[in-house]
Amino acid sequence: MTEVSSLTGRLLVASPVLSDPNFDRAVVLVLDHDDEGALGVVLNRPTPVGVGDILEPWAELAGEPGVVFQGGPVSLDAALGVAVVPSARGHSGSGPAGWRRVHGAIGLVDLEEPPELLAGELGSLRIFAGYAGWGAGQLDVELSEGAWYVVESEPGDVSSPAPERLWRSVLRRQRSELAMVATYPDDPSLN
Repeated sequence: MTEVSSLTGRLLVASPVLSDPNFDRAVVLVLDHDDEGALGVVLNRPTPVGVGDILEPWAELAGEPGVVFQGGPVSLDAALGVAVVPSARGHSGSGPAGWRRVHGAIGLVDLEEPPELLAGELGSLRIFAGYAGWGAGQLDVELSEGAWYVVESEPGDVSSPAPERLWRSVLRRQRSELAMVATYPDDPSLN
C-alpha cells in the first residue's frame, strides 16, 4: 500500500471542470485524510436555517451569518462544529476541553459538551449539517482528474463573513496561475 500524503487542514477548491453539482465552486476544509479516505466540510454553502433553530445552546457562539452550513451531501442529519481557537495557534497542546485540533488554530467542537466550556476560547464557530466524504483512493482519483485545487487554509476561511465569495477569494490569494481561475465566469457559454 502506498503512503498517502495527508491533506488534513488544507482546502480543496473545486475546479471549473468539476461536474458534481454538490461541489460546484465549493471550498472544502479537509478535516481528516489518511489511506482509508477523507472527510471535510464545504465552507461556502450557508442554508436559511438558523443555528438557534437546531442547536439553540450554540447559537450565541456561532459567527455571522448565524446559520447552519451544508457541509456536504453525506449525513445531512448530523451536525459538526468547526471552530478557530486563537490561543491554540502555534501551541502543540491539545487546546480547550470540548475542542480537538485539526490544523493550527482550527479544530472540531464536541457539540455534546456545554457551550460554556468553550465560550471564552472561541474566535469563531460554524455549524455544518452533513459532510463531504471520500473512500480510500477516491479523492486521489479526483485530484488526478483535475477536479480539485489543493491550497493552504487560513483560520479566517472557516468564518468568512461573505461565504458566497469564498471560492473567488481563496483562488485570488494564490501566488500562481490559480489566481486567474478566480475570474472564470459562472456560465462560460455566455462568454
